[in-house]
Amino acid sequence: MKNFKKTILLSFLLQSLTVTSLSAQQWVLVIHGGAGGPPKGSLSAEAEKQFSMKLEEALHRGSGILKEGGNSLEAVTAVVRFMEDCPLFNAGKGAVLDIDGMAELDASLMDGNTGLAGAVAGVTIIKNPILAAKAVMEKTKHVLLIGSGAEQFSKTQGLEIVDPSYFITRERKDAWQKLQDNIHGTVGAVALDRNGNLAAATSTGGMMNKMKGRVGDTPLIGAGTYASNSSCAVSCTGHGEFFIRNLVAYDVSALMLYKGMSLQEAADFEIFQKLKPMGADGGLIAVDKDGQIAMPFNTNAMFRAYIRSEGTEAVLIYN
Repeated sequence: MKNFKKTILLSFLLQSLTVTSLSAQQWVLVIHGGAGGPPKGSLSAEAEKQFSMKLEEALHRGSGILKEGGNSLEAVTAVVRFMEDCPLFNAGKGAVLDIDGMAELDASLMDGNTGLAGAVAGVTIIKNPILAAKAVMEKTKHVLLIGSGAEQFSKTQGLEIVDPSYFITRERKDAWQKLQDNIHGTVGAVALDRNGNLAAATSTGGMMNKMKGRVGDTPLIGAGTYASNSSCAVSCTGHGEFFIRNLVAYDVSALMLYKGMSLQEAADFEIFQKLKPMGADGGLIAVDKDGQIAMPFNTNAMFRAYIRSEGTEAVLIYN
């Protein structure tokens, strides 16, 4: 009887330790608002303040979910949705314009726990492309829907539809008319939740004055977005054609799994040793299964921020 009681007590203690360990699991959130932009000192103090404030607000949208025990997929979706609604960034409202002066939008996300992913490309009337990408993942057997097909599907899902003019801001219109794009890029988020699940999400308006129908790396799983609980979650920003050719997001994971590199080593290799010699501008954000983060970029700036469960937080623009 004594041995039986000891066994029960030991089992109870082990269960308690397991619960304590799970509840103490750290969470991490990293976000970006695009790589590129003018050199340090070119942006006005007011502009830097505006970008920093919006990055911080986006960060807290996601961290609030993780803090309450929410999952990483919901957190990255909330962050990207907020940034799509903010005209400062090249995603959703405020996206750059194509050769016809229209905003064609791309977005994707991936769940590192299930390996499922969803994406949309070349959409012009979906207010929040990241919600459409999530619906593709959750409500269809597909990964990527494009153009009118993605838009029709989004209508059936009750997503908000807007006139194409909604996305065009005066600043982007002026930049398009001058064929300038001083602040360009993409928005994205990666997260690790309390349960150890990773997720990544990315959204963009693409390149200024791009050809009609051009699609970059953002909606392509493995190129601009990737997540796996066995390694890391990655969201990329930069010259999409190069990120596509090099499968940058997936390659970070592959270098970790097959070459034994740390997250920082793998991320740095992609940005500085692989892309930079090709003349490819850009950067990425990533978090691994142990909560380590990386945010390398080879451009003048990358709008980025991170927050950890223990309270560490930073909003950054330049090196």
